[in-house]
Amino acid sequence: MKYIVERARRFCGFITGFVFYISGILKLLDPVGAGLVMDEYLSFLHIDFLGFASKTLGFLFALAETLIGAALITGVWRKVTAVAAMAFQAFFTLLTLILVIFNPEMDCGCFGEAIHLTHIQTFLKNIVLCILLGCAFIPFRGFGRPKRRKYVSFALVAVSTAAFGIYSWLYIPLVDFTDYKPAAELQNASQANEEDRYEAVFIYEKDGVQESFTLEHLPDSSWTFVSTETRLKEGYDNIRLNLSFYGSDGEYADSLASEGKVIVVSVYDTDIRPAKWTKTAHFLNKVRENGFTPLLLVASAPDLCGEMLDGIATDTADTLRRHMYFCDYKTLVTMNRSNGGATYFSEGYLIRKWAGRNLPDSAELHEVATGDDTEAIIGQSTRSSLSFQAFLLYVFAIMLLL
Repeated sequence: MKYIVERARRFCGFITGFVFYISGILKLLDPVGAGLVMDEYLSFLHIDFLGFASKTLGFLFALAETLIGAALITGVWRKVTAVAAMAFQAFFTLLTLILVIFNPEMDCGCFGEAIHLTHIQTFLKNIVLCILLGCAFIPFRGFGRPKRRKYVSFALVAVSTAAFGIYSWLYIPLVDFTDYKPAAELQNASQANEEDRYEAVFIYEKDGVQESFTLEHLPDSSWTFVSTETRLKEGYDNIRLNLSFYGSDGEYADSLASEGKVIVVSVYDTDIRPAKWTKTAHFLNKVRENGFTPLLLVASAPDLCGEMLDGIATDTADTLRRHMYFCDYKTLVTMNRSNGGATYFSEGYLIRKWAGRNLPDSAELHEVATGDDTEAIIGQSTRSSLSFQAFLLYVFAIMLLL
C-alpha cells in the first residue's frame, strides 16, 4: 500500500511538472509575447512603472516555471521544489481569481500564443494543479532521495532550456503562433490570385474506399469517379490580416504590401543606434536591387521622423525616408517579434520572416526571389516545427530516461 501511495504522489508531481514545463517553454518560445502579457499584468495591478522591465520579468517568470517543472519531473530537491511550486501556484491561482472577478480584457498568457484560455478556464486549471500539488506533497514528509544522475539530468535540462530561451530572445520564435504566421493573407491581397490558393480535387472510389487526386495525378481506369471539390492548397490558410499603414502625407498605402514581392522591415522600437539605422538602409537597398519592393514600417509618427533620424548620414536618412511608412506598435510587434526584422510577402501572402540579427544577404534574397513560395512556406514551417519538437523530445528524454 505504501508503494502505491508513493507512486501516486510521484505521478501527481509528474503531471504538475509536465504542465509547468510546457507552460513555461511556450512562453520562452516567444519572450517578446511573454513580455507583452507581463506588461498587461503590470498595468492591471497598477504597477506599470515596472513596464520598462516587462520583457525581462516575463522571461524570468517563464524560466522559473520551466525549472520548477523540470525539478518536479526529475524529483530533485523535493522539499525545496514543493515549497517553490506551491508558492508559485498559490500566487497565480489568487491572481487568476482576481481576473475572474474583475474580468479585464486581457489574455492570461498561460501557454503563450499557442493556447488561449478564458479567465475562468485558467482559474479552474490552477485549482486542478493546486489539488495535484496537494496530493503530491501533503503530508510534507516521506519524499525519499532521487538518484544522483537525476541532478545531472536536471542540470542538462536547465542549461538547455535557458539556452533555448536566449535564442528565442535574440531571434524570432521557432514556431509562430500569432496571426502573422507563414501562409496568412492580407485582407487587401489581390483577388486575381485566388486560383493560386485553391486547386481542384477529384474524388475516386475503388473497393469501397474513396481517395482524393489532383488533375496531374489521376488514377487508372480501375477507379470510379465520384465528385469534384475545390480545396485550399497545402501551405495556405484562410487567415486574412489587416496590415494598415500610412505615409508622411497621411494617406494610407496598405495596398503596397499586397502588390508583387514585398519585403517589410518593421521597427516597433525606434530608439535604436544610428548604426542599426544604417544597416537597415543598406538592407533596403539590397532588397530593391534583388527585385523586391522594400517597405520600412515604424511605430512612430511623421512629425517625429526628424528626431528619430537625428545624427544619421544624409544619404542614409534619405533612403530610410524614401521607404518609410507609419504603423501602430501592436501590429508591428505581432508581425515580426524582432525589432528591425524583415517579413516577406508575395502577392499579399506572408511567406517567411527573418530576425534583425540575421537579415538575408544578396545571395539569399536572389534565392528567395526565384524560388517557389508554396515550397518556401511548407519547408520553413516544417523545419521550424520539427526543430521545436526535437528540442521537446530531447529534454523529456533526458528527464525521464537519464
